[in-house]
Amino acid sequence: MITGGARGMGRSHAVALASEGANLVLVDSWSIYPGASQHDLDLTQQLVEEHGGKCLARRADVRDTDALAALVDEAQDTFGRIDILVANAGVAATESIQVARRDVWDGVIGTNLTGVFNALRAVALLMIEQGYLRIVAISSMMGRMGGPAVSAYAASKWGVIGLVKSAAQDLAHFGITVNAVAPGNVDTPMINNLGFLGALFPDRETPTLADAAPFLQSMHLQPQAFLEPADVTAAVMFLVGEGATHMTGAVLDVCAGASARFTA
Repeated sequence: MITGGARGMGRSHAVALASEGANLVLVDSWSIYPGASQHDLDLTQQLVEEHGGKCLARRADVRDTDALAALVDEAQDTFGRIDILVANAGVAATESIQVARRDVWDGVIGTNLTGVFNALRAVALLMIEQGYLRIVAISSMMGRMGGPAVSAYAASKWGVIGLVKSAAQDLAHFGITVNAVAPGNVDTPMINNLGFLGALFPDRETPTLADAAPFLQSMHLQPQAFLEPADVTAAVMFLVGEGATHMTGAVLDVCAGASARFTA
C-alpha cells in the first residue's frame, strides 16, 4: 500500500515493487495540492499492471481516517493481506513564519504528519494479526534541519521521524518494522512547479528548475542539484527487503551528502 502513489516517488516505488512481484494498493488525493490528477493515478496503475502486479487504485485523502480504513478493508478483501506500507504522501509550502497562513500550516501538517499517523494506524491492527509488516515513511532532509520559509514542511518531516521511532517501539514485538527515508531534493512535481520556483524567484515570470539548480545544489554536499525518484526507491526497497529484517526505528538519509552537515 502506497499513499501518494499517483506520481513522483510514489509511482517509482509502485513500479519497483510490482517488478518484484507485489500487488499494489495506491491512494492519492489532489484536494489541497495542485498537479496530481486521476490521469496520473490511472497511469501509475497501468505501469504497475505492465510490470506484472495487480493494482487497486483509489482517490482518498490521507487526512480522512474513515477513507483510509475503508481502503484497508477493501485491500484485505481484494488481496487477503497487506505486507508493506509506504507512507509517501506529502505536500510542500514555502511561507515565512511572519506571513504564514494557518490553513497552509494545517494542510501541510495534516497531510505530511497526521496523514502518516492515519496510514500507520489504519494498518497496525491488521498487521499485528498477521505478525508481519514492513512500514516505511518518507521524511526529508528537512526533517533533520531547519530552513527559511519552510516552517510547516520542516516541522511535519521532523514529526515523521519522531512518529517512526515511537511506532517502531510499539510494534517491534509483533514482527513489524517501522523505518523512514529522508530524501534530499528530488526531481518531482513537488519542487518542479511554478509555485515552488516562483517563491524562489519572485521577480521572474516563468522560473525553471535549471534556475533553481544552484540553490538546490547548495543544500547538498555532493555536486548534484537534485536526485531522481529511483534513488529514493532504492532505499525503500532495501528497507522492505530481507536485508533490513533487523532494522527498525532507523532513518536512511538519501540526500547527496547533506547528512554530513547534521549534528546527529
